Amino acid sequence: MRVIILGAGFGGLELSTRLSEEFGADADVVLIDKGEGFVFGFSKLDVMFGRTTAEAVHHSYADVVKPGVDFVQAEITAIDPVAKRVETTAGSYEGDILVVALGADLHPDLTPGLVEGGHEFYTVPGAFATADVLAAFEGGRVVVGVCSTPFKCPPAPSETALLVHDFLTERGIRDVSSVDLVMPLPVPIPPSPAASEALLTAFAERGIGWHPGTLIRGLDPERKVAEFADGTEMPYDLFLGVPAHRAPAVVEASGLTDDGWIPVDSLTLETRFPDVYAVGDVTSVGTPKAGVFAEGQASVVADAIIARATGGEAAHYDGTGICYLEFGHDEVAKVEVTFVQGQAPHGTMDDASQANAADKVEFGRTRIARWFGRDWTTV
Repeated sequence: MRVIILGAGFGGLELSTRLSEEFGADADVVLIDKGEGFVFGFSKLDVMFGRTTAEAVHHSYADVVKPGVDFVQAEITAIDPVAKRVETTAGSYEGDILVVALGADLHPDLTPGLVEGGHEFYTVPGAFATADVLAAFEGGRVVVGVCSTPFKCPPAPSETALLVHDFLTERGIRDVSSVDLVMPLPVPIPPSPAASEALLTAFAERGIGWHPGTLIRGLDPERKVAEFADGTEMPYDLFLGVPAHRAPAVVEASGLTDDGWIPVDSLTLETRFPDVYAVGDVTSVGTPKAGVFAEGQASVVADAIIARATGGEAAHYDGTGICYLEFGHDEVAKVEVTFVQGQAPHGTMDDASQANAADKVEFGRTRIARWFGRDWTTV
């Protein structure tokens, strides 16, 4: 039974690892990704704010050496969900089961003026380049802005605003600077009232401007202002933007999507095409677009594939995931939220602490150990 996995992020890495652990050399898995390696989302912020280097957080796919898993570095040019066949720059691949885990593509060009007048920090290259921009910044008006919804990792814009505050403070230029966070959402993290309340308190304590329910229409690079949908404006010296997200074009062209994303059964992650699954950011399953949810969904798909081969029972996705939320001062909060179709999200939050910061380090270390077979610390 050949399994073709498209994308080697949280979902693809977890699924291929689970199948290799279960079947060993008999796991006939092809894992395809166009990238050279994997970078945790939180590692982008570590590099951006000078905590570590780009080289230290890059995990090469060349190190994915697992029994029964063939990694192919190639760009996917076409997907046929009926035949479960994909065309790539390295040739054609056809399987018995197809799993789409290609995430969301980011499009700063869809926000007028963002490319010319701002800096997106959500792609790996964008975040790494922003490290140099921040290092050269001499103070002024900093605006962190979310340019579209949905977007990956809902806590990241808030984390960025808090870390900008720390960064400017450490450099002695906070008193000649302002920090504002602009989001189209009503609260920083809608699924977690406790986390949102804690963030709003932190913003107030640090003098960070909070602008909810505000949609950024574009930037005017010449006047250095962010233009909002309601006709108002905000001046800036440094604009850090979260760009528009879209499903990859090759996925949209495949016929898998509906309203821009792949609809799936929220319990099994099955698409409307037999033996075709989708996990993670590319879906409209209803959970946040965050790696830990892709990992949990991939585990459910692994259970289904293993059950098919062994005659066991498949599991259902429970919609639960955790995220770590940087509050600055080397303290991290831990939020656990459950999303179940037809119910309001519910969850808990552990307050920011150094203990949770250590837990975040362990989260990264254990996954790199499983997925890449080596030890690693996040910084």
